[in-house]
Amino acid sequence: MRCLTILVVLSVAFDLCAAEHRVFIGTYTRGDSPSKGIYTSVFDDESGRLSPPALAATADNPSFLAIHPTMAVVFACNETNDFGGEPTGAVSAFHINRSDGLLTLINQQPTGGGAPCHCNVDATGRFLLVANYVGGNLAVFPIGDDGTLAPRSCLINHVGNGPNRQRQEKPHAHSINLSQDNRFAYAADLGTDCVMIYRFDDQAGRLVPSAADCVEIPAGGGPRHFSLHPSGRFAYTNNELTCEVTAFSRDFTTGTLTAVQQISTLPADFDGRKSTAECLVHPNGRFLYVSNRGHDSIAVYSINQKTGRLKIIEIEKTGGQEPRNFILDSTGQWLLAENQNSDTVVVMKVDTTTGALSRTQNTIGVGKPVCLRIIPGGS
Repeated sequence: MRCLTILVVLSVAFDLCAAEHRVFIGTYTRGDSPSKGIYTSVFDDESGRLSPPALAATADNPSFLAIHPTMAVVFACNETNDFGGEPTGAVSAFHINRSDGLLTLINQQPTGGGAPCHCNVDATGRFLLVANYVGGNLAVFPIGDDGTLAPRSCLINHVGNGPNRQRQEKPHAHSINLSQDNRFAYAADLGTDCVMIYRFDDQAGRLVPSAADCVEIPAGGGPRHFSLHPSGRFAYTNNELTCEVTAFSRDFTTGTLTAVQQISTLPADFDGRKSTAECLVHPNGRFLYVSNRGHDSIAVYSINQKTGRLKIIEIEKTGGQEPRNFILDSTGQWLLAENQNSDTVVVMKVDTTTGALSRTQNTIGVGKPVCLRIIPGGS
């Protein structure tokens, strides 16, 4: 095994071998969940094994996570509607202990909307962007030099609805992602069938409507998550309600998205529950992966490098129930996925030539896992 202590992402080195990577797992803790908060494990990219998980920090519904690019800090969305006795969720900042991955709470801030479900740190490391699902809005929080979250610098409320009266009665912001150059923010809103497009002011921490303020998805689709191609020329959103992916071409100057394709994530003969969760472009830019809840699988597509259009390769079962968020490791050889209703995190081998997935026997038990984040290189 390659044993070194190296610096790759964080400025504070972790006590791990170079083949090992610190993993954090966000979970749901309410209801009958056996989970207590955020868990940590160590992933070995030579064997594909995850170490037995340890409770890193007790927390209330810490669903989605984000890692700071230069500090040993992790942020968590507390996906609730009652933080501090108010109808809002919260975001929490935690310091990471470099030796064991245990987390110490730095502080929390209310998000200004219920059920915050997605977050990302901007490229400067100075701001955390959050999507509030029940609130139907977006919030931005300045990050201090020690990882402390200041009160929000921006709150943007979406308007509108969609044809699905149960799920699209109002806006439901479901994700917030930034372009590689940090100039544009893309927010998939399940309730309005729109991917909203904002200019991001990384000096003031504000979202400003762009020249093209949104791109519409076919009615009733319910866009959920969003992934940019490494080239920045293409982008993808998974439509939760119809189990389709929308492929876009992207204009670098204006940030505008133009839909070029709609493609299903399911076998043609499947008639069960339909619901997608995550979409993610492979680091090499050649493949796209989308998780199916109900079918309990991950759809794999090849990406046309000239047009961005997709072609189905396979639809691979995850061996559990309700696969949610998943992540590809920095080598691109492994896909780690959570089966929320099976209380497991599973490791799948990626064929980097074809994009195909194969299940391994490497599985750990974690109560109601819904998000994975990995710090590459043992840093």
